[in-house]
Amino acid sequence: MDEEPYYIYVLNCADGSLYCGSTDDVSRRFHAHQTFKGAKYTRVKSRHPLQLIFRQRFTSKHDALSAEYHFKHQSRRQKLKYLRDHGVDIHDLK
Repeated sequence: MDEEPYYIYVLNCADGSLYCGSTDDVSRRFHAHQTFKGAKYTRVKSRHPLQLIFRQRFTSKHDALSAEYHFKHQSRRQKLKYLRDHGVDIHDLK
C-alpha cells in the first residue's frame, strides 16, 4: 500500500529562531501558524512574521517524523548546515 507524501518544513521566526514541523499539507499548516492556530511555539507574537524557508517531501509519515525529530535535536549550527546543504540561502537568517 502506497502512503501519501508527508513533509517536514522549517520556519524562520522573526526572533531569529527556527521551527520545524511535519505535515501532509505544508500550505495548510503554514496558514495555521500564520493565524496563531498552529503549534504553541509559533503562537507567540514576537515570533511573527514567520517565513517558510524549507520543505522536504518523504514517502512515508514515519520517515518525515524521524527527520523532524533528528532536525529538532541538532544544534543551531548543524541545522543551518543542513538547510544550506539542501539549497537554502542561510545568509538572510538571523
